[in-house]
Amino acid sequence: MSEDGFHVHGPHDHELEHAASHGAHGADSFAGRIAVTTAILATLGALFAYEGGATQASAMLDKNSAAISKTEASDQWNYFQSKGNKQNLAELGAVIAPTEKAEQFRKDIERYKSEKADIQKKAEAFEAESRRWDAASEAQMHVHHRWAQATTAMQVAIALSAIALLTRKTWLQYGVYGLSVVGSALGIAALMHM
Repeated sequence: MSEDGFHVHGPHDHELEHAASHGAHGADSFAGRIAVTTAILATLGALFAYEGGATQASAMLDKNSAAISKTEASDQWNYFQSKGNKQNLAELGAVIAPTEKAEQFRKDIERYKSEKADIQKKAEAFEAESRRWDAASEAQMHVHHRWAQATTAMQVAIALSAIALLTRKTWLQYGVYGLSVVGSALGIAALMHM
């Protein structure tokens, strides 16, 4: 309002005052329900998409750890093989060497056998660890797929709500609600790691 008490209202101001004083009596309840539903679906869909990305990243980290453990196991098996080659040479040396040197080759043979047993245990432990990481990765990917399914259901429900709003078909609105329930159920299944 100006100093002399004169104020001009624009059309927008008039509509806002009218809506404020008369409430939502003239509002389109169908459009309002669809708008609120769409906002809720978009929020849930965003949360589901975030969780899906997080579980996928976790699955990739687990798969990477499995690959590292598998590489460590491979290194140990290569080391085991090199000790086996040295043991074979020592066995050959014990057969063809003079008697005074054959005793040293026999000691080497026993040492290589002992070292191979330790190396074999390490290699098998790395292989078991790799299998555990692989299983963890698979479990995370399963959960990721559930989140992706939930996100997809929500996205389809949002698209369907736009069509329902444009066509004003009540049966499409029920389809939106149905897909929302399916998406929510898939989200709950993902949350419960099912």
